[in-house]
Order: sequence, then structure tokens, then C-alpha cells
Amino acid sequence: MKLEYQAYDRNGQLVCNVLEAATVAEATDRLRQQNLLVSEIVPVGETTVGAGLRFRLPRGRIRKLRDVAMFTRQLHSLVHSGTQLAQGLAALERQIKDPQWQAVVADLRTRIEQGSSLTDALGAHPDHFDPIYRNMVAAGESSGKLTDLLGRMAKMTRKRIHMLSMIRGAMIYPILLACVATIVMGILMVFVVPRFRDLFETLKAPLPPTTAFLIACSEVTRHYWYAVLGGVVACVLGLRYYLRSPAGRRMVDRLVVRMPVFGPIVRSFATARIARLLGELIDSHLPIQDVLRLTGGTMSNGCYAELMARAQEAVAHGQEMSTVFRDGDLTSPAFYEVLRTGEQSGRTDVMLLELAEFLDEENEVTLKSLTSILEPMMLVLMAIMVGFVAVSIFLPLFDVTSLVSGGAG
Repeated sequence: MKLEYQAYDRNGQLVCNVLEAATVAEATDRLRQQNLLVSEIVPVGETTVGAGLRFRLPRGRIRKLRDVAMFTRQLHSLVHSGTQLAQGLAALERQIKDPQWQAVVADLRTRIEQGSSLTDALGAHPDHFDPIYRNMVAAGESSGKLTDLLGRMAKMTRKRIHMLSMIRGAMIYPILLACVATIVMGILMVFVVPRFRDLFETLKAPLPPTTAFLIACSEVTRHYWYAVLGGVVACVLGLRYYLRSPAGRRMVDRLVVRMPVFGPIVRSFATARIARLLGELIDSHLPIQDVLRLTGGTMSNGCYAELMARAQEAVAHGQEMSTVFRDGDLTSPAFYEVLRTGEQSGRTDVMLLELAEFLDEENEVTLKSLTSILEPMMLVLMAIMVGFVAVSIFLPLFDVTSLVSGGAG
């Protein structure tokens, strides 16, 4: 197959070209023999070249995590069995079928063979290996416990994949029902309601307020659909722009953690993630300031990022980390007690990891219960919407039937 690559020669000059090879691994080996350091190599059909720019098809978040989890687990097994790191990467490279991911592993192997550390090699691919991953690898290389840390990182990544997949799975059914409800309402408003409007005009039947409102909505939808569509698109784009701004993001972050039903669930998931990351990083013997900085950097909610920044500042001033979590607005009281007890006993990492396991189990049960509640709620909502349309349409018919029956009597 044809492969397009970017590489650097001995003088540091960028080389871009296309070559024929059976696999990405074979192409990488050939380029390395030509003293070229490959930075990117993908099939020609998966790239668009123009004006010196390259665009690669985006990879999903969960898919990347799965690749990293499988890579870490297999690399742990190979290194644990005594395989050299470069040989282990070469073995993994031969097993990978996805060209993009194979190119990443091939580049890792090349850098290792050229004398780089695994931490530096991983740093060349921040899209796949986040700072948490790279810092734990660095801690493992400096302490000589890389094998143990690879096993723990594989477990941690699999746990994260499980939670993300569970959240995504819980949202699929409600979103599907919402899409079906939107389609059904659109068909009713565009095709069904106008037919009954013509019938009502023929019969000259008095229209209840709900029926008149429904017919007005139908007329607007049919005759001014472009304005409705443009308004919806403008609202969506405007809302998206606002939510991406710092003020909008802060508003959403605060709203999410304070919502009546979903707020406690969001706080519980965030607390579990903080507990697991703190436990794993502390157990890796990283400096506590780096632990707090790395943990805060993974928080997608700004409220928790600010919380970790306050904890980092407190530690810098000689205070205990647990003092910041005493209020319990964003974390549970149990988290504070576990953290305080762990700091006093010197077993912070062990106690936080135990708490994370407990919270993960509780969150899984809660999410399943929430899903079982959301499904009937969405069905009831759909039934109310369709029922409103049906009642609004048939009420005038009932009135006409009553008038005809009364006149005949």
C-alpha cells in the first residue's frame, strides 16, 4: 500500500514523501535504515495534503483509551517476562492493525532504539499519552519499578474506559427517544395537522385554544421553516460560543455540580476520579505538588480544577492537603475524613484507592438506577406530546359531532 510520511534527516530537515510498503512497520524500518526519523506515517487515503498541512481522521476518545489500555497491558506482560523494552514495542507493533496507532508505536520503538527514555518517547505523542501517564512512567523509570507501574496504569485506564462507556451507554437510549419524539412531532406538524385544518375550515367548527395554537405552529413550521431552522441554528451556535467562553464555562460548571438530581452524581464521579488519581500518583512517589497539579489538570469541570489549585496552594504554605476539602461542597465528607486520616497515619495512597473502589461501585449502581428511571420518563414525555396533539385535533370533531347530534334531536 502507499504510505505518506513526514520524517527528519540528520540535519533536522523535514522530509515529506510517499513510498510503497506492505505494512507501516516495514516502511518505518526502511526509512530508519535511510537515517530518517519518522514523525508521521499513514496511508495516503487517510490524509489530505495541501499547503504543507496534514489532516488525519480524528480518533474517538474511548477508542484512544482502549488502544492505550491494551498497549499498556501487553507491554507490562512483555517487560514483566524479561523482554527488552525495544523488543516488546516491536512485538506490539507487529500485532497492531490500525495504521495510525501502529505508526505511534513504531515511533516509540524508533526513539527507544535511538537512546531516548520511554518518558521522552511518550512525550512526542501527547494526544495518546496524557501528563498523568507520562509522569507515572517517569516515576517508574527513575525508581526502577516501571513494570509495576505499567500494570497499575493498565488497570486504571481500563477502569476509566469502563466508566466512560457506562455513562455513554446510559445516555444513548434517552437521546434516541428524544430524536424519535422530534421526528414524530415534525411529521405531525407538517403532514397531519394541515389535513385536519382543511377539515375544520370546511366544517366551520369552533376551535379550542389548544387546537388553534397547534394549527398556528403548523403553519409557521410549513411556511417559514427556513426562518425556524435559521433561528434554531443561530441559537445553537450562539449558545455554543457562549459556553466555550470562560464566563459560560464557569456558569455551566457551577450549574452542573448544583443540579438537584444530577449534581450529586457528578460530584460523586469527580470525587472518585480525584481519589483514584491522588492515590495512584502518591503511591508512585511523585512530589505532592506535582500530584495535585496533575490531578487538577485532568478535571474537565473548572470547579474541581480550582479546588485542586487551592489544595496545591495550601500545601505550598505548609498546610495539610485535607484542610481544603473540609467544607465538602464539591466532595463528600467521607473523602475529607479518609484524606485526613490517611495524612495522619501515612497511608494516604492506600486509603484513597480503597475509597475510589467503593465510590466506583456506588456510582455504577446509581447510574444504572438513573437509567432505569430516565427511560420511562422519556416514554411518558413522548406520550404527553403525542397525546396533546391528538386531543387538540379530535376535540373540535367531538364538538361537531355533539352539535350534529343535538340538531338531529
